[in-house]
Amino acid sequence: MTITSVPPTSERDPNLASRFAREAEPLFDVLSRRARGLTRCEADAEDLLQDALLHAYMGFHTFRAGTNLRAWLFRILYNRWVTAHRTKQRRPSEVTIEKVTDSEFACGASRLPTAILSAEAEVLDGLPDSEIKAALEALPAGFAVAVYYADIAGYTYVETSAILDIPLGTVMSRVSRGRARLRIALAHLDNNADDEAA
Repeated sequence: MTITSVPPTSERDPNLASRFAREAEPLFDVLSRRARGLTRCEADAEDLLQDALLHAYMGFHTFRAGTNLRAWLFRILYNRWVTAHRTKQRRPSEVTIEKVTDSEFACGASRLPTAILSAEAEVLDGLPDSEIKAALEALPAGFAVAVYYADIAGYTYVETSAILDIPLGTVMSRVSRGRARLRIALAHLDNNADDEAA
């Protein structure tokens, strides 16, 4: 980090450092509590407090004696938190590969311009009947994926639960509801087959 705002030593008050320490030190506890409230993490709060105090010290020569030092330090603390928060938001999220689920990976891949088709999309493209494909695509995302793994890919409910990283009961519910919606959506095909047989 480059410090550019600290005035040359010849312009500084020789007692600036001791005056800053004497006036700011009684406020360390309250500043620390505020930092913990902003960051919600002890380690991040310590980093934020250190950063804010460093910036306050660098700008202490501009502080007007007789004004509210506590408010000035709180404003610096808050501004440093906002800056750090915005910086974090601009960075892409970083996670270890073990924590990425199949559905998150597929969702991320689908956003790429040259996205590789997911296994579900490949199976749907291979279905001969466009009405079946449309009915599967019309299912809500959670239902469609659960039906795909349980009915098309042939996984058990327990395996589907592990793949999707959701509870077993949720898998069973989604598959059941997905099948019910498919029956309703494709009921007219069964009626057509009955009519042809008659």
